[in-house]
Amino acid sequence: MSALRRCPALFVAAPASGQGKTTVTAALARLHARQGRRVRVFKCGPDFLDPQIHAVASGAPVYNLDLGMCGTEDAAWRLFAAAGEADLILVEGVMGLFDGEPSGADIAARFGIPVMAVIDARAMAQTFGALAYGLAHFRPGLPFSGVLANQTGSTRHADMLRAALPAGMRWYGALPREAGAALPERHLGLLQAAEIADLLERLDRMADALAATGAGELPEPVGFPAQAQAALPALLAGRTVAVARDAAYGFIYPANVDTLVALGARLAFFSPLAGEGLPACDAVWLPGGYPELHGEALAANRALWAALRAHVEAGKPLLAECGGMMSLFDEVVDKSGRHHAFGGLLPGRAIMQARLCALGMQSVAFPEGRINGHTFHYSRTETALAPFVRALRADGGEGEAVYRLRRLTASYVHLYFPSAPQAVARLFSA
Repeated sequence: MSALRRCPALFVAAPASGQGKTTVTAALARLHARQGRRVRVFKCGPDFLDPQIHAVASGAPVYNLDLGMCGTEDAAWRLFAAAGEADLILVEGVMGLFDGEPSGADIAARFGIPVMAVIDARAMAQTFGALAYGLAHFRPGLPFSGVLANQTGSTRHADMLRAALPAGMRWYGALPREAGAALPERHLGLLQAAEIADLLERLDRMADALAATGAGELPEPVGFPAQAQAALPALLAGRTVAVARDAAYGFIYPANVDTLVALGARLAFFSPLAGEGLPACDAVWLPGGYPELHGEALAANRALWAALRAHVEAGKPLLAECGGMMSLFDEVVDKSGRHHAFGGLLPGRAIMQARLCALGMQSVAFPEGRINGHTFHYSRTETALAPFVRALRADGGEGEAVYRLRRLTASYVHLYFPSAPQAVARLFSA
């Protein structure tokens, strides 16, 4: 194995959420992919939605990097592997550049990836330069490269912003205000890629705008040290895991799918939303998503809920995460107050709320082993069921309730399977 692989790379950051990081990252990926380059995109933090957009833009799966949930070694081998096959690596940050512990800046510094900050320049002139200077100098040693102005009002506005930059700071260009290119959102973030009918058209418009700026040039190569991927024993060989996957159950890390396959499992994907029943299987994974948006259609799939009930009564494993867990309660109450009869495998109901109920990294100490993950939801549950165990927050405090009935394991926590593959294998084993 080569000790170092070099590949052009850029870390796309911002001073805060909502500045346009995802749009710019996706537009960059689309621009370079259109030119025939192999682009690999990574997303910092436990995000499910932005990676879907980037996968469409780049034409390749998008993996998460997080020094807490995923770990440094996980990030290192994924970046090393990408450097061996890509012409460009893009990493989209999370929140503001220095927000969180660990932060996006920690990843950029750890791997020496030059930082390009996207700054929403609406209602801003020379202060743009002060903000850029602060981002560049707040943390000594950070490989800060330059800035890109987003939401500019005119060419003159962009010229003012560029003139305000400190000497020697790279100007990556400016993107004009264009409502038609903005990516649509809902309460958990962007719409899923499959729900945006004109996604490629939007990305192409932004890529065209970037092509006229310095952002279309390849950044300098970064050297990524060798890091081997740990080999996994085939603990799930001969076992079939049924995985729900559609617009209602779309919160699936590609790394989780890879881990199950590496453990030897055969995966059988099915769509509850399309009315499909449970495939023949040894275990089931019901991931998170938006079941509350599809209450009527999912409630009508009574055959599926009956099959899942029989599956659990037969002592077979079922892992239900967040929206997957919501679906197993007797009913789900959507944001309009409508009640939908759902799985009936767990007593009680899940009720959508107007405000965020929980957010953050958590880990669960199952009898099978400790697995890292995160929680992010706008619903709460009412149930008489006592928690089997409670997750732990990153600060050591008590986190989400985890329920277990027979081999059914359910909670609001989205698990990151590569953090503990053997524990995951035990969750899905007989």
